[in-house]
Amino acid sequence: MKPTIKNNLFKALAFACSIQLIAYSSSKAQQTEIQYLSGTGSDKTVNWQFFCTAGRNSGKWTTIPVPSNWELQGFGKYNYGHDKDSLRGKEQGLYKYNFTVPANWQGRTINIVFEGSMTDTEVKINGQSAGAKHQGSFYCFTYNITKLLKFGKKNLLEVTVSKHSANESVNGAERRGDYWIFGGIFRPVFLQALPVEHIAHVAVDGKATGAFTAKVKLSTATQADEVTAQLYTMDGKKAGNAFSATIKAGDSVAMLQTTVASPLLWTPEFPNRYRVELTLLAKGKPVHVIQEKFGFRTVEVRERDGIYLNGVKIKFKGVNRHSFWPATGRAMNETRSIEDVQMIKDMNMNAVRMSHYPPDAHFLNACDSLGLMVLDELGGWHKAYDTQVGSILVKEMIAHDCNHPSIVIWDNGNEGGHNFELDHWFDELDLQQRPLIHPWQVFRQFDTQHYINYDYGNDTHLHGHKITFPTEFLHGLYDGGLGSALEDYWELMWRHPLSAGGFLWVFADEGVARKDKNDSIDNDGNHAPDGIVGPFHEKEGSYYTIKEVWAPVHFEQKDLTAAFNGHFRVENRYHFTNLNQCRFTFKLASLQNGNKETTTGTVTVPDIAPGTTGAITCNLPANWQQYSVLYVTAYDAHQKEIYTWSWPIKLPSAMAQTLVKQEGKAAVTVEEKDSLIIATAGDVVISFHTTTGLLQMVQNGKGFIPLSNGPILCEGETGFVKWNTRKEGNNQVIAAEFQKKSLCQMLEWTVYPSGWVKMQVKYYPKEYETSLVGINFSFPESIVKSIQWVGNGPYRVWKNRMKGVTLNAWNKEYNNTSTGEGKLVYPEFKGYYSNLYSMKLITSGQPLTVVCNNEDVFLRLFTPRFSVTPFNTAPVFPGGDLSFMHGISPIGTKSQKAEKMGPMGQKHMFFDYWKDPMYAKDITLFFDFSGE
Repeated sequence: MKPTIKNNLFKALAFACSIQLIAYSSSKAQQTEIQYLSGTGSDKTVNWQFFCTAGRNSGKWTTIPVPSNWELQGFGKYNYGHDKDSLRGKEQGLYKYNFTVPANWQGRTINIVFEGSMTDTEVKINGQSAGAKHQGSFYCFTYNITKLLKFGKKNLLEVTVSKHSANESVNGAERRGDYWIFGGIFRPVFLQALPVEHIAHVAVDGKATGAFTAKVKLSTATQADEVTAQLYTMDGKKAGNAFSATIKAGDSVAMLQTTVASPLLWTPEFPNRYRVELTLLAKGKPVHVIQEKFGFRTVEVRERDGIYLNGVKIKFKGVNRHSFWPATGRAMNETRSIEDVQMIKDMNMNAVRMSHYPPDAHFLNACDSLGLMVLDELGGWHKAYDTQVGSILVKEMIAHDCNHPSIVIWDNGNEGGHNFELDHWFDELDLQQRPLIHPWQVFRQFDTQHYINYDYGNDTHLHGHKITFPTEFLHGLYDGGLGSALEDYWELMWRHPLSAGGFLWVFADEGVARKDKNDSIDNDGNHAPDGIVGPFHEKEGSYYTIKEVWAPVHFEQKDLTAAFNGHFRVENRYHFTNLNQCRFTFKLASLQNGNKETTTGTVTVPDIAPGTTGAITCNLPANWQQYSVLYVTAYDAHQKEIYTWSWPIKLPSAMAQTLVKQEGKAAVTVEEKDSLIIATAGDVVISFHTTTGLLQMVQNGKGFIPLSNGPILCEGETGFVKWNTRKEGNNQVIAAEFQKKSLCQMLEWTVYPSGWVKMQVKYYPKEYETSLVGINFSFPESIVKSIQWVGNGPYRVWKNRMKGVTLNAWNKEYNNTSTGEGKLVYPEFKGYYSNLYSMKLITSGQPLTVVCNNEDVFLRLFTPRFSVTPFNTAPVFPGGDLSFMHGISPIGTKSQKAEKMGPMGQKHMFFDYWKDPMYAKDITLFFDFSGE
């Protein structure tokens, strides 16, 4: 870059970060005054005059709220970044706004600040150009308009915004990405009034040692001769002594330094912050005073080792996030930012990556105050900015964002959108010297490759020598990816010394509420439904899986037996928190026969330092075994719930004994008629086919219960030969006979006088490796209204997404949700449910009640509706409608097959030792056909 361009850029950027310079009230020093011309966010807007040149509602002057994206206000044309150039809207938006500048601002420097405008933006004040056209959407830019204003009078602001840039590198970097592309002034616009001599910008660096440095840029230095500073805690107490630097006429920069003894450090677990107050003085009199918030913390990269925060090696548990809301596009507000950060932290994440551009200032403020580590990214999706425009934008980004303690790493572009000629700016301009990465490249100390398979690499990734840091992995799509396979990936990442963790793709579905389609959600096919949460932040099953897998409290696997003494061994996976700073509680609950009895108690937590293992103790009552389930809830040091875990106390067989009724007044009879075996118990009639061995019909005094056509093995043939019958007391047993060495070893139906029926099946999986293991029945989905069940819930599971559910009594209304498409009702109704105890299907006719006698049995509840283009996210399901299973299918991602995503995604492996009966799988179910 030519020196003249470089110098001009520094002058233009002197004010770029000034939105973060908080005004200081003083009778002696002029304060920085702010006057908003727009609203402050999407929830508080100001109407400007507006003219759209093409598309919807074009060709006429009207009004538009600012900030906003005009497509979401009914103007122009919607486009996704993958659209062909010939289909893209290239309209312009013409804005006008009349404003008055206070008369007492005369004699000050007046700037107009745009926090973000997409894409090319030309600004006029009272008919005169404010400066060069700005290109690039997501960056704060500023014009000095002092000489263009009429003080104490009305002024006219005119802005022309071209959504399609005249610079092709800007279009390539920003507008041909895998996301929606919009137009408009989508972030706030405001005026700044400063003293002629003022602090133009400050960059601060607070180290974990307590060393503090401030680099203060000055507008001019003709009268001013000193800059002084004082550090404060956030509650206003002084931290250390005042310190200062002398300046001479013509100086443009002043460096100030001090050291604070034992400061409270910023971490994502304890986001301690301070503020610095800087005063520009002229002969001892204050001229300008500003404040800046910051945190003491040190980010360090150790080659072939890892990323260290304050000397502690860190594992990033992160997610990628777009600045997006369905009804407002990229126009956001502070409330939304805080909600996003809270949701991300609620999933026990500690980091977020900006994808694929810098975010709003209020989002970074929320990360600072609530505690999330941030990867801040220069735009560039597969294509990069050219060096001239890119240099302007990277300087604007660093100037605007540099003081946020949450930002620990800079990203130069994404997935090939890296201009290497811009790298030096990050190194030269960032006072804190944060690390720089090129997401998906092997660059400097990092291997950040995306969407790698489990245990991938040949002299690369975890089999190489670079720090392994995938900035995107487990690509979500519909119900796939994200939580699915995360447990496999994370356990490998957690244990491997070269792994620094990684970032899931992506936080939320980016579906637009289309104004031209009655506000229906448009995902652009399968491009946008990639999130852990839906477009309006509806929680999908992966949300809770991630919350459990990434919980900083890791329980060692344990079954509760009579010998249980309340002790659990736990691993502390925090980096900075001792588990004795957290709070744990337990609850005992009964789940059977409508008994909702519960009792709660305390948990004793000793000193368990980060990275160590110890035992916590539930102080259980003597009668704890009378209950069905034990819950343990952990709360962090800020009293936010980490997670609630559950352990069964009573197994399904114990609950079945209390639920199943055998006795009845009527005798059970059996007859063979018309190819059927017919069993009768009072008004209950059950028939089985003599050729197929399948249940044919169930009837009682109230009518039919339409369960039929089972049991059928999910894979393989039963080898049925014939039925045999026998009496066992008052019960009638109908037992199947099978071919030798067949997959099915036993099938017995025991009919009780009560109208309850027991079915026991013993069988073998079809092969050593199988996809589905279990039995199926037919049942009409069309009559189902809801389900009540005891088991794990409320969300369904996949073979490689078993966590995130708890044992309880659940109730769910029927829905036909296709995850990420159409009307979203979560949790989804159809799918696999783990650890079934009992279920009751509520129908338009009679209910179907089933009680399970075995632990670890899955209920398959119909077949979910999948997208027509699901990639790897439509797992195989058995035939029939209802299944009771020992093995279910995994789910893949947008780009990966499940079997490539770790052990949990592979087929079930089971050896039957040449059909040895002791290795047969056993499913015992009780059906209530009585109609009671």
